Amino acid sequence: MPRPIQALIHTDALTHNLQRCRQAAGESKVWAVVKANAYGHGIERAYEGLRGADGFALLDLAEAERIRALGWRGPILLLEGVFDPRDLELCSRLGLWHTIHSDEQLDMLAGHKTLQPHKVFLKLNSGMQRLGFAPERLRAAYARLQALPQVDDIGLMTHFATADVAVPGLDAAWQVFQTATAELPGERSVCNSAALLRHPQLAEQTDWVRPGIALYGSSPDFPEYGIAHWDLQPTMSLRSELISVRELQPGDSVGYGAIFTAERPMRIGVVACGYADGYPRVAPTGTPVLVAGHRSRTLGRVSMDMLAVDLSTESTGIPADLDVGVGTEVTLWGRSSCGKVLPIDEVAASAGTLGYELMCALAQRVPVEVTE
Repeated sequence: MPRPIQALIHTDALTHNLQRCRQAAGESKVWAVVKANAYGHGIERAYEGLRGADGFALLDLAEAERIRALGWRGPILLLEGVFDPRDLELCSRLGLWHTIHSDEQLDMLAGHKTLQPHKVFLKLNSGMQRLGFAPERLRAAYARLQALPQVDDIGLMTHFATADVAVPGLDAAWQVFQTATAELPGERSVCNSAALLRHPQLAEQTDWVRPGIALYGSSPDFPEYGIAHWDLQPTMSLRSELISVRELQPGDSVGYGAIFTAERPMRIGVVACGYADGYPRVAPTGTPVLVAGHRSRTLGRVSMDMLAVDLSTESTGIPADLDVGVGTEVTLWGRSSCGKVLPIDEVAASAGTLGYELMCALAQRVPVEVTE
């Protein structure tokens, strides 16, 4: 028998979350962001649930090829543009839209010989300080693009650094974008997941939105709001089973480093899941899990292949009359088989990280099944 750990990708949840984002977007078109192999879900596995989008946005040319191989004939946007002049030939062949965020990319495009004009999005740095032209240089870059015979359509975009928090929020960045792009023709795109859900009025004033993490059932502004607030559903569930049950006495310690010691008699379970599966090693005692759909917690240090969970009725939500033993299901995040949900954001917050990282860190050795 295979080791009892499995990740499930929920197609119905992907479709639901996409529709939720489309609802917030109003009349704006939706780029489904599938970078990082669809946030660890797998592009091929996530495609069916996201094919209702108006376009796909990603980073890698190889990922763009995979989307085309699945039969997608609509728009595909390279969010960071090209990295080498030779990439532009593939953009022409695959019909890719691409971002222009630097003079170097402008130079590449100016030297590119093509019979098929490119669609591009010119990126403004509105405060993130990663990519994009400074506001005072945007119009010169736009004019240069407009003069190139290699360019067909020019869109305008930015990425908000603080859309997920009330202070400083995104009002200043939005004003920078409006001022810098005033009266310039072209479609606009500014909303990531946080901007779309928290500030849907911006979607009403632009043409494309770019949800990422919200599509995958993680809240973009946790812990202020969780997925229930935004009506999002988990799209990835990590489930395993108990492979051992042990009785501890006061003074017994659990795991490497003996960082958890029992203060009273208690029952614990050992789960077939560890950091080699993508579960965070830094997750401390108390990180939430579901045992047979009931809320419990981890104990001690996470090992490479195993972790311990509390089975004591006194300190968990496990009923005293529940028959818990070897083979009992443990949900590390996502949806249990009985329908109870443990949001990935809660697990990530306990480990001091984000749901994004846990999704992307799912190990290759974990079997993955696509399910409704």
